[in-house]
Amino acid sequence: MAEILDGLKVSKEIKAEIKVEVDKIIANKRRAPHLVAILVGNNGASKAYVNAKVKDCEEVGFQSSLVKFPSTVSESELLEKIEELNKDKSVDGFIVQLPLPDQVDQEKIINAIDPRKDVDGFHPTNFGKMALEMDTFLPATPFGILTLLERYNIETKGKDCVIIGRSKIVGRPMSILMGRKDFPGNSTVTLTHSYTKDIEEYTKKADIVITALGDPHFLKGEMIKDGAVIVDVGITRVDDDSPKGYYLAGDVDFDSCAAKASWITPVPGGVGPMTRAMLMKNTIIAYKTSVYND
Repeated sequence: MAEILDGLKVSKEIKAEIKVEVDKIIANKRRAPHLVAILVGNNGASKAYVNAKVKDCEEVGFQSSLVKFPSTVSESELLEKIEELNKDKSVDGFIVQLPLPDQVDQEKIINAIDPRKDVDGFHPTNFGKMALEMDTFLPATPFGILTLLERYNIETKGKDCVIIGRSKIVGRPMSILMGRKDFPGNSTVTLTHSYTKDIEEYTKKADIVITALGDPHFLKGEMIKDGAVIVDVGITRVDDDSPKGYYLAGDVDFDSCAAKASWITPVPGGVGPMTRAMLMKNTIIAYKTSVYND
């Protein structure tokens, strides 16, 4: 049976490390790092995620602010708020929770964020720096996966890594980072997607499989080789007859894959907590490098 890549455990360790830094900052009579989240509408998953981020801020000693807009918000209203936060010297980083309603151009919103405060790591400037292996904010989920692999000392150099899904938030940046000249990295990367023929042909040869599809139980045990490392980014609510009426499922058919893999992330408790922890990490980095932090 595979050993567990415990994202919940590692995320707690990272938040404890950040809290030590924040306690020192406050002891030196300086203000705490400040993270702002913008939430548009009443999407249940988005609300839960933002509320969890607010709780994380409390745990590590950050100041946090939540800005709420109705789903009817105009693009110009959002852009005005972003410009205000860009100029606010008390704000180190901020995020705009995605997805946004149809009347708002998501790309325009992301591009409006000051790259120095883009702790989600989505701005083209930060994405470009990442691709060029320059210091920058990494997207929180890929950053979390890298950190999880690093903390468990998973060998990546010279390994065949298959990534399933090419989103701008996970799959595409993950393919760049796993191929970079660093640890974790130096892998031979194959990025697969909806037009890839016979994905199983690739996953069966992979030493590392990272899947970010949002397709419950997609990756089965017969699709991987013995000893593979499996990272499951997917999380989907699947209806069932339980009192809650649903359960959370990853892209990986856990039982069949765990029987063959060497390491595997659970869902929940794997990549999700790491994503939130790395948002805290990016915020402390923004605080320490801020041109406004005097």
